[in-house]
Amino acid sequence: MSTDSLALDQSVQDKSLQVELETEIERRRNFAIISHPDAGKTTLTEKLLLYGGAIHEAGAVKARRAQRKATSDWMEMEQQRGISITSTVLQFAYKDCHINLLDTPGHQDFSEDTYRTLAAADNAVMLVDAAKGLEPQTRKLFEVCKLRSLPIFTFINKLDRPGREPLELLDEIEQELGLQTYAVNWPIGMGDRFRGVFDRREQKIHLFERSAHGSREATVTTVDLGDPRIEDLLEQELYYQLKEDLEVIEGVGPELDLAQVHRGKMTPVFFGSAMTNFGVEPFLNAFLDYALKPGPHHSTVGEVEPTYPEFSGFVFKLQANMDPRHRDRIAFVRVCSGKFEKDMTVNHARSGKTVRLSRPQKLFAQERESIEAAYPGDVIGLNNPGAFAIGDTIYLGQKLEYEGIPCFSPELFAYLKNPNPSKFKQFHKGVSELREEGAVQIMFSADEAKRDPILAAVGQLQFEVVQFRLQNEYNVETQIELLPYSVARWVTGGWDALQKVGRLFNTVTVKDSWGRPVLLFRNEWNCQQVEGEHPELKLSTIAPVVSGQEPIST
Repeated sequence: MSTDSLALDQSVQDKSLQVELETEIERRRNFAIISHPDAGKTTLTEKLLLYGGAIHEAGAVKARRAQRKATSDWMEMEQQRGISITSTVLQFAYKDCHINLLDTPGHQDFSEDTYRTLAAADNAVMLVDAAKGLEPQTRKLFEVCKLRSLPIFTFINKLDRPGREPLELLDEIEQELGLQTYAVNWPIGMGDRFRGVFDRREQKIHLFERSAHGSREATVTTVDLGDPRIEDLLEQELYYQLKEDLEVIEGVGPELDLAQVHRGKMTPVFFGSAMTNFGVEPFLNAFLDYALKPGPHHSTVGEVEPTYPEFSGFVFKLQANMDPRHRDRIAFVRVCSGKFEKDMTVNHARSGKTVRLSRPQKLFAQERESIEAAYPGDVIGLNNPGAFAIGDTIYLGQKLEYEGIPCFSPELFAYLKNPNPSKFKQFHKGVSELREEGAVQIMFSADEAKRDPILAAVGQLQFEVVQFRLQNEYNVETQIELLPYSVARWVTGGWDALQKVGRLFNTVTVKDSWGRPVLLFRNEWNCQQVEGEHPELKLSTIAPVVSGQEPIST
């Protein structure tokens, strides 16, 4: 074959790949759900899967389980306590779209796992309890979304229970979060009198029947606003209240501006009840139309477009023992550009090594299946025999590295002790693997004589989870010895900067997993005192992003 023929053949392949990428990117939607605990996040996740056809009945994975348990809460401890403490990925198809739903922990003690997951998301769905409005965890997670300029879609939940006035809730979002609101639908009644929603996109009323307790798709009657059947289907008082509310929001509310939505400045708002399925399907339909498709990611070589032909992606989460029978470790990788193919050999930016990706998996909570290809916006699972760390970039072609995922300041600290020396290997392995996946931060005393690792957590429940998993997954009983500190600060200039200031009072120095100095303080006042006395000492609440080095051993 001549050189010209080879060049022509390559050109045809390049064009074919470009068309394939553009087509698949157009189909992708990727989002994370953020909320305060008990706002109904797991329930909404189940109902989105129900309407997406991924499960036949809420609470049960299709043809997999007869037991009624939440699909996304797969860890044994989650099922025992009825809380979400890990992030999972749920992928399903709906109306020719390929959806990656990044389910995040609902419990505030695991907010750092949520921060990491948001790094892989293109959109966020903010779930709000209609009775409680904005709550502390929601505000905290909103700030993370704001930093990343993520489009935010708001679902105001639990309209089947007594709650606050819809206009009051919209006003709270605008006043407290600085977000313009656009009500895509509007509730008809509330609590026992909740009858459905008015869809402003279609200009139609969706009336729901309360049946099957929300385990199956809701039965819907759809009528136009002026349809004479309204008199028979809806109480006159509710109908007049709806028309009055619509006059208000049409008169004073802004027009929907998708450019503002995509910049994270305006939030489309949906009202409904995930428990009874009211408003879930209209939300899903509108989300597919309004959501941001996979876009560019910032890297060391500038913005990398998803249509860039060479494959690249980054690790945003590690999970040990998703399948306890095989003691596996899975790296969750967000595909950023190009086409991923099974058995491809990629470059590992941090180590400089090449890695063959031979067993890629599609993830659906704990369930997995092998995949042949993936595209930008997708999340794939890779078996991780210790090769990957959170924030790692893998790529083909020109060397690049995506922005790392920082560690945030913990607030609780405790020595983790192994009272049984014969279990040293299991203890070491368990602590190392749980540190890798970010279940908890691990620190070490600067005093070499103290060998016990220090657990550094956002909340008490993280300690309980670490001990629970060490016992159940590694057969190691452990003891916790709490330390009297509540504030951690990384020393920006490293050990050299710390040595220059000399002895510090009211603080203790420890090392993080990468050997960098961290100062622990009893409280904020102690921290501010040290900063005031040593203005040359620069401290940070966020750990520097690590590149090109390995963590120190436990």
